[in-house]
Amino acid sequence: MTKLLTLSREKLSQAQVLVVGDAMLDRYWYGAVDRISPEAPVPVVRVTREEERVGGAANVASNIVSLGAQSSLLTVVGDDEASHRLEALVAKTGIRTHFGRDPQLQTTVKLRVIGRQQQLIRVDFENTPKSEILASQSASFATLLPTHQAVLFSDYGKGGLAHVGDMIALARTQGKSILIDPKGSDYSRYSQATVITPNRAELQQVVGSWSSEEELRTKSQNLRQQLKLEALLVTRSEEGMTLYDAQGELHVSAQAREVFDVTGAGDTVIATLAALVAAGLSLREAMPLANRAGGVVVGKFGTATVSYDELFTAV
Repeated sequence: MTKLLTLSREKLSQAQVLVVGDAMLDRYWYGAVDRISPEAPVPVVRVTREEERVGGAANVASNIVSLGAQSSLLTVVGDDEASHRLEALVAKTGIRTHFGRDPQLQTTVKLRVIGRQQQLIRVDFENTPKSEILASQSASFATLLPTHQAVLFSDYGKGGLAHVGDMIALARTQGKSILIDPKGSDYSRYSQATVITPNRAELQQVVGSWSSEEELRTKSQNLRQQLKLEALLVTRSEEGMTLYDAQGELHVSAQAREVFDVTGAGDTVIATLAALVAAGLSLREAMPLANRAGGVVVGKFGTATVSYDELFTAV
């Protein structure tokens, strides 16, 4: 079993992570389900409570500050009601916000309807930002970069990272750690990052399926070398997670706990990894703690965060 390290609050509080990517607003409608609709064979939900949380890249940044580190959030949103609600929620967390606004953009909203303690449906509202706004984001990135030890790109495929290749190149020239939560089947634009963190299904889209650990190892290492990454971290749900790097591989088993909701677990894993790397830990030292954080957050409902005490208690 891998020995977990500890890190002082003071050391972690000095870590600064720049989060760049697709921020969104998560809305939850909770209600009672007492009957089936006469119009269609679907449940009727009588909404009794509403809740809003930060989502996407904003949730990643929220996880970083929840641990006790510092985070700036660079993103593109609309100039609509949802964007102002999102900005207000983000401001309460202590995240430093840098919002590019596009009046023609619809801020991404994920609405989840909850009945009988389970998600019944999710409704997404979204479109794609204009290229002019994305270009201005690159200029803001160059200004913010020097004051942060690590950069985390949170890609949800919403169009907010059109210039990620240029940003990676600039971050490399300044010696920053570059962590990426990838999206899609073309990972070439993430070339020369420090580490990318696909889950099992996402990796299969890129390298194809595998039938053994040996085949997974070969495909993962080939992809890492092809993209010139320092490491590839594959999150594998109930199988834990595996880090592939120049030294070989490091595997940690999933935390044994009841899984209540996996929403946002990937956000928590990469946010924890980034905060710890920014505080001076190596990827191999930080990965088991990131795994622990993911195990904590799946025991909570919806997009949630992990505190310093939750992460380091009983380590």
